[in-house]
Amino acid sequence: MKAPFPRLRLHLLALLCVCFLDGALAQAPDASRFPTRPIRMIVPFPPGGSNDILARFIAQKMSERLPQQTIVDNRPGADGIIGTELAARSPADGHTVLIISISYTMNPAIHKLPYDPVKAFAPIGQIASGPNVICSHPSFAAQNVKDLIALARAKPGELRYATSGIGGVNHFQGELFNQMAKVKLVHVPYKGGGPSMLDVMTGQVEVVFGTLIQALPHIRSGKLKPLGVGSQKRSPLLPQVQAIAETVPGYDGNIWWGVLAPAGVPGPIVNKLNSELNAILREPEMAKRLTAEAAEPVIGTPEAFGKLVVNDIAKWSRIAKESGIRAE
Repeated sequence: MKAPFPRLRLHLLALLCVCFLDGALAQAPDASRFPTRPIRMIVPFPPGGSNDILARFIAQKMSERLPQQTIVDNRPGADGIIGTELAARSPADGHTVLIISISYTMNPAIHKLPYDPVKAFAPIGQIASGPNVICSHPSFAAQNVKDLIALARAKPGELRYATSGIGGVNHFQGELFNQMAKVKLVHVPYKGGGPSMLDVMTGQVEVVFGTLIQALPHIRSGKLKPLGVGSQKRSPLLPQVQAIAETVPGYDGNIWWGVLAPAGVPGPIVNKLNSELNAILREPEMAKRLTAEAAEPVIGTPEAFGKLVVNDIAKWSRIAKESGIRAE
């Protein structure tokens, strides 16, 4: 009479195993079905800037490629920190992503952040990169970076460089130049890239560190003279202008953009988002759009982008500490 009970226990055990496996499979990420609802692409800056322009183009292409829409959500404020914190607190299911630029890696050096910039996010992939540029008034004595360094060493602390503001991308890049070229150009901050370039065009300040996209119209009109571009190689938009690295080996003044997701997004979904992003970057239309922003697409892995973020956080923290850069 006791024989059936062991068999009953075996049946119950088998049933429990089946239920457990069913539950595990139900919870396992199915990248082939992703996304199951619209993707929110948070841009932590106002509409109209480079982050927003790239985000809207990528969102449009993702909406065409995936079964759900990708919607851009601008959440500006506090140098991008407000929107970034919102993204960090979002569910880690791949349906929220964050567009960042190089300033993301500079914020930890000058701000107390409500999130860990490395641990709070999973890298998806880099989008693009484009150089900064050093420009002067056409009458300025220097014709290139080598001349600028010679003048700066002959007149230590007398030459000035303008940027769009204290603690901004070009302030960091200017201080990187000071350290690597072993010169002391004096920083003159402005409220935006336009005013900083205007004072150089009128001869009020010797040189300006700015983005190539902002400076290019003034270079082409002859109002600004380019001395060097901050990429590792010459820009196809200004092939006659030397890269700063040709005179200052290792100088990297590239500005970049990329995509993050909240930490904990399952690996298969991270890989699918990366694959979709790279497919978009390979499209000729995307290359044309990036050229208009004086940038080039960067196709790569989440791991490569994660390494770039970590390395740049360390790099800019060191530059801020050694140069005394502080937020306004």
